[in-house]
Amino acid sequence: MTVHETNEMSAITTAGPKRVVGVRVPEKSLVGDLRAIKVVWKRELIRFWRDRLRMITSLMQPLLFLFILGTGLGAAMGQAIPGFNFRTFLFPGVVTLSVLFTAFFAAGSIVWDREFGFLREMLVAPVRRWSIVVGKCIGGATVATVQGLVLLAMAGLVGVPYNPLLIILVILEMFLIAFMITAWGTMIASRVKTFQAFMATTQVILLPLFFMSGALFPISNLPSWLSIVIHLNPLTYAVDMVRRTIFAFMELSPEAAEFVQGVTWGTWIVPIWLEAVIVALTGLVMTLCAVRLFRNL
Repeated sequence: MTVHETNEMSAITTAGPKRVVGVRVPEKSLVGDLRAIKVVWKRELIRFWRDRLRMITSLMQPLLFLFILGTGLGAAMGQAIPGFNFRTFLFPGVVTLSVLFTAFFAAGSIVWDREFGFLREMLVAPVRRWSIVVGKCIGGATVATVQGLVLLAMAGLVGVPYNPLLIILVILEMFLIAFMITAWGTMIASRVKTFQAFMATTQVILLPLFFMSGALFPISNLPSWLSIVIHLNPLTYAVDMVRRTIFAFMELSPEAAEFVQGVTWGTWIVPIWLEAVIVALTGLVMTLCAVRLFRNL
């Protein structure tokens, strides 16, 4: 053993036990939970802004429905109701479609986070798990609302007036719908293990919800079985809420007004405020379910 090695051994022997520095974990608090909501919300916005391809491709399907399907069906509907622009009738459903897919895919990022390990880091943070769910829902709703604003800017092309009050009301309704769908997607994503399975689940859930919501056709004079399913679909009230808000700022003929009279329970027309309550309560229930499932992760 050399002199240098002997000195090192002597130093280690005489140093005594080393002091262990404790790590203090902050206690869970409301301030920390609110900060977690803000961080998750901001992360969703950054992720959406950096994915320009996603922003562009998510507009293709709504535009096809609006200008291709709307023009084709409008040629036939124009014979039944002269002077009625069917693309105007289709516009609220197309806006809801854009919000629907964008919000649901925003919730799907939970599956990616689980596969790449980021979700584990979020779950071990000193915050309550409900704050992560709420931040995800608000972030997804914000992203979907921003996406819907692009379609709302094209409202004039289909005869929808650019009324400031109308635009504000539709934006609020889009956010409410997007929050409901994001909460729904978050609940599903918390139980799905792979992104491929989530995509398959998306097609099974979203397409039936959309097609059975009255977004593409009036819901009056339908077969009994289809009418029951449509009335049980919460997206029906979301689409009708946006549609009636838009047509409230337009002058319609008696035939067109009857065509867009709205959802009815028997002979009673469901008011817009009640439709908003139904959408909000559905979003709240889905959020509570998502929080409960997150506790078991």
